[in-house]
Amino acid sequence: QADRLMNDLLEEPLVQRLQSKYPELSREVLRLNLNKVYQYTTEYRNCSNCPGLERCPNDFEGHYTLLSCETAGNLVQLNERKVTCKKLLAKQSQDLIRSRVRSFYVDQTALSRGYSADEILTNDLERMKAVGQLMKYIDLTKEQGLQKEGLYLAGMFGTGKTFLMCYMLYELAKAGYSGVIVYMPEFVEDLKSLMHEPGKLKETVDVMKETDLLIFDDIGAENLNPWVRDHVMGAILNYRMDRKPTFYTSNYNLDALEQHFSFTNKDGDELHKGQRIMDRIRHYVQIVHVKGHNKRAK
Repeated sequence: QADRLMNDLLEEPLVQRLQSKYPELSREVLRLNLNKVYQYTTEYRNCSNCPGLERCPNDFEGHYTLLSCETAGNLVQLNERKVTCKKLLAKQSQDLIRSRVRSFYVDQTALSRGYSADEILTNDLERMKAVGQLMKYIDLTKEQGLQKEGLYLAGMFGTGKTFLMCYMLYELAKAGYSGVIVYMPEFVEDLKSLMHEPGKLKETVDVMKETDLLIFDDIGAENLNPWVRDHVMGAILNYRMDRKPTFYTSNYNLDALEQHFSFTNKDGDELHKGQRIMDRIRHYVQIVHVKGHNKRAK
């Protein structure tokens, strides 16, 4: 059986190329390293007909064997090493990108599906100007580092504001930046329970303070209360001013958002407090008007 296996291996083009590269690689050395050579050819064949990373048949998933020859005096040694395949390298790269982005109450598929610049540009021609502003901002950040100003995406329901923000997070995560996106209506409701868990509340707020890119998604749609506005959002935005950019998506323009922040169910009109929180938003964003048709209505 060993002889037959040996003869079959010697006929393999891969082994013949190996012998051409290392003329000192004799039949006897190959025989002594029969298991290595067999694994080498088998894994090469597996990779040539790759069934996908999830069904990788190689001994060490996502890796293949490479052989090299080394001569020390009269001793010829055949050495093997494991090499990471391109599919695993691509997956590791994607996993690293996704690990830099966290979402609070935002559909994770929006962040994990991957994005195409062509799709972003052609999906809705009415929002082309907004997409151009977003692309320009992404390029500027990649070239110059974190900007002091964020973006305020304002537009009607379903025009793709959250989608565009997730695209920005994905692109800048590839450049090494961390990001957090928060769906405000559900986040505000959950904060009420976090009031009784100060440790968890502090941890959540600290994540939002320290992340490179922070997005408040659908701001203005939350059921606001004074504590969230003044002690949570106020603290986060106060910390991030002149340090790191904050981004927003909203169905409101800035003036309407100020009215929203100036009234709470508990205390009624509080114009001064509404203006104070808006001072931390208005002067630290570029306005992006997102036009287009409602994609949820399809």
